[in-house]
Amino acid sequence: MPLFQKSVLNTHLNNLDEQQVADAYDKFQSIYNPNKIAEIKTLKEEVYQDGFLRDIFVEVFGYVLQPEENYNLQREFKNQSDNKKADGAILKDGHALAVIELKSTKTKDLTKVTQQAFNYKNNQPECKYVITSNFQKLRFYIDYAHEYEEFDLFNLQKDEFTLLYMLLHKDNLLSNLALKIKKETKFHEKEISDKLYKDYSSFKRKLFANLVKNHPDIDQLELFKKSQKLLDRFLFILFSEDSGLLPPNLITTIITKYRKLEELDYYQPLYDIFKQYFGYINNGDAKEKISEYNGGLFKADQLLDNLIIDDMVLIDDLMRLSIYDFNTEVDVNILGHIFEHSLSEIEEITAQIEGKVADKKKSKRKKDGVFYTPKYITQYIVDNTVGTLCNEKRIELGIEEIEFDGTYRKQGGGLRKAGEKLYQTLNEYKDWLLTLKILDPACGSGAFLNQALNFLIAEHKNIDDILEELTGHILPIFDTDKSILENNLFGVDINEESVEIAQLSLWLRTAKKGRKLSSLNNNIKCGNSLIDDPEVAGDKAFDWHIEFKDIMENGGFDVVIGNPPYVRQELIKPFKGYLSENYHTYQSSADLYVYFIELCIDKLISKNGIYSIIVANKWMRANYGKSIRCWLKEKAIVEIIDFGDLPVFEEATAYPCILTVKAGLASKKFKGLKIDSLNFSSLEYFANAHSIDVNQDLLEDSGWSLIDEEISKLLVKLKGQGTSLKIFIDNKMYIGLKTGLNAAFIIDAIQYEEFIRQDSKYLEIIKPYAVGRDITRYGKPKTSKYIICIPRKWTNSKGNFNSEKSAWSWFQSNYTLLAEYLNNFMEQAIKRSDKGDYWWELRACEYYGEFEKPKIIYSEIATEGRFTIDSNNLYCDMTAFVIGSDSTFLLAILNSKLFTFLFKHSSSEIRGGFLRWKRQYLYPLPIPENTNNIFENLVNEITQKYE
Repeated sequence: MPLFQKSVLNTHLNNLDEQQVADAYDKFQSIYNPNKIAEIKTLKEEVYQDGFLRDIFVEVFGYVLQPEENYNLQREFKNQSDNKKADGAILKDGHALAVIELKSTKTKDLTKVTQQAFNYKNNQPECKYVITSNFQKLRFYIDYAHEYEEFDLFNLQKDEFTLLYMLLHKDNLLSNLALKIKKETKFHEKEISDKLYKDYSSFKRKLFANLVKNHPDIDQLELFKKSQKLLDRFLFILFSEDSGLLPPNLITTIITKYRKLEELDYYQPLYDIFKQYFGYINNGDAKEKISEYNGGLFKADQLLDNLIIDDMVLIDDLMRLSIYDFNTEVDVNILGHIFEHSLSEIEEITAQIEGKVADKKKSKRKKDGVFYTPKYITQYIVDNTVGTLCNEKRIELGIEEIEFDGTYRKQGGGLRKAGEKLYQTLNEYKDWLLTLKILDPACGSGAFLNQALNFLIAEHKNIDDILEELTGHILPIFDTDKSILENNLFGVDINEESVEIAQLSLWLRTAKKGRKLSSLNNNIKCGNSLIDDPEVAGDKAFDWHIEFKDIMENGGFDVVIGNPPYVRQELIKPFKGYLSENYHTYQSSADLYVYFIELCIDKLISKNGIYSIIVANKWMRANYGKSIRCWLKEKAIVEIIDFGDLPVFEEATAYPCILTVKAGLASKKFKGLKIDSLNFSSLEYFANAHSIDVNQDLLEDSGWSLIDEEISKLLVKLKGQGTSLKIFIDNKMYIGLKTGLNAAFIIDAIQYEEFIRQDSKYLEIIKPYAVGRDITRYGKPKTSKYIICIPRKWTNSKGNFNSEKSAWSWFQSNYTLLAEYLNNFMEQAIKRSDKGDYWWELRACEYYGEFEKPKIIYSEIATEGRFTIDSNNLYCDMTAFVIGSDSTFLLAILNSKLFTFLFKHSSSEIRGGFLRWKRQYLYPLPIPENTNNIFENLVNEITQKYE
């Protein structure tokens, strides 16, 4: 993936001194001449490493190599933490600013060098850049391993050298010019993305409103769908006119043509002229110099082609959008973000169509679980699914490592037998690549499919490069990307708009001048992936054996990847009956992604297939996850990476994890990793370095923790001791009180004193009150709050009232000051759904009496156990819990580090490393037998210090 945004890059390239670049290029060509290149191809890594540093970095880019005075380039630079050495390093103030890792030309795939190079980088705190090379290809990285610029030094054109010069020349690199451009790129992409989306969204809404105005007799939802299709057509034109697929400035040309006709008093609606050009794009037109693209996007559409659109709607907004340079400013990655944001508007527009007010808390992004997956996540998942299968196939064919050392070619030219065999094997591998079936069953705008496309294009390119070197001939042009689209990539989404956008994003990545677009209607389809019954899902019912008949008859998909919808169970109630009958993992409170996991592993992947997703981690601990945990325990889990509360998704705190499973029976162990920071250069390398082996047999049905076997065995041993907390306290654990209106029922100390001063009887119904954050370990809660606690049935216990009016009259007479105070909140209090018999009462609660007893209380959200004993009749809110015991022995156990250790491995972390000390996680934990009074004595000493 390129490092820089084209328009930002061009600005800096234009600032270079042309003569200096030309002189450096001449120098480079004189060094890397044909004879030198032929010689380099024969040299071993260690023979030419020093020469490479001198030829490229010293002679061309101006560095000074040690031991010269004031050197800034050093050979074999040692790590700070071990004895390993990078092949070279560029120094600034004595520290490594860039590390260099070199191999010979026998190493064809530089990706295999990258991890080694980044290991060196991670050992140098000041290091920003990584440079890898096999003397022919050179890659330049900034901080992260998933983005780089690559150069072919044996075939380096002037414009390519200019970029290399800007990145590697000592004056530029030592001043961190590349890092500056990267930061500008990030800022510019965000700025352009936000501005373009604002303009795009405005056009979308105006266009739809105009269609509704002009066609009151047509269903608005149908008009909305057509407006989306029209927007896709316009986006294709905007992108294509700037990238050379269509004549430049085509939008302006069409509008100019409209205006000229208008000046000649020959009025023709602007949309009619656009429709003419839609036909040209679909069928081709030599006169207009437009190739035939077809593909379905511009195919005749009776309803769309007969719509009426006001001219000014098209003129104003299309001219505004055409100002953007979709070649240098708006790449397909920015479009990906825009497409995802676009989906979030659909709920609001649909609500408008139906005459409702859109609930922004339940927008389509929330309801359909639409979140944009970061690049490094899609790349990791694709590399470890598609990449894994490719590596396995290469090993099977014996081509995992290929070195050209005279084995394959005759000296006079032509191939030896080994070369012919390798040629056949490489082509066999290429043919196999085109048989892979890769699916995203909830594809959204196509982020995972686009990443798989990138991977496969690169894999074909790598093999083609080897074939060219093997044969000595340039391979004939083959539409690899088009073949990948048609043969390898498949997707389904419940959203018609997502399907159209996914198709468009794939077209924009692969479109070439003069070549038809691939028809993707048989690859990317609309439907409800989980439900095949039309009576349940209507026209969205999706039968995999019909829609992908050939693939399913051949055993299923080789790879299933994606980001299944984050949809809470409350939003899928209409489908629960079907889900309970058709999914083994059904649990009434389970979120939608649980069923995607079962569907994909049980029904969609082939016998040798692999499944990997990024998904919420709640299934690992939550009660509703028990069924999926038990089910997954019998599967061949490959890896689980838990990100906890880290902000993987910009739009939401999703608590994600990556789950990877292979087809087949369960294995004994899988790789597990709990990530505490996103500050890594490569997720791949970080996982390789820090993952642990998790024993699948030791995972508990009550909840999974990613811990190694020794800790698992320790936990099993500890949990087998003593009595469960639930039994020890006789099931007496209670959540704090919910008033439904804290503004009314929670008062401060000044108000409390005023009530008590008037009449001490208020002590009966006004109680000291604490929230979770007031509670500390062993300490006496410091609180100045009080709760007006009038329980349900309390009023009626004071008399026989025949109406609320008479009850209120009594309350006013006997508790005048309090009645005057509460009367201010009457309207709000009446609206509560959880009140008592009367609006001034709290809801029913069977354990009000427990607050009046000595008890253990604790904060629900804490990084460690925060338990203390209360003997002052303290009431608590819902962020605290009450345990019906005042045992100092129990308090000591609950506050112990060992108990916190047990709890951490039995519950889920939330944002900031906090734990939720819920009853469901606490109850199973063991309380040992109390064999002496040492704990009581210690606790008494500790608590006295807090008095």
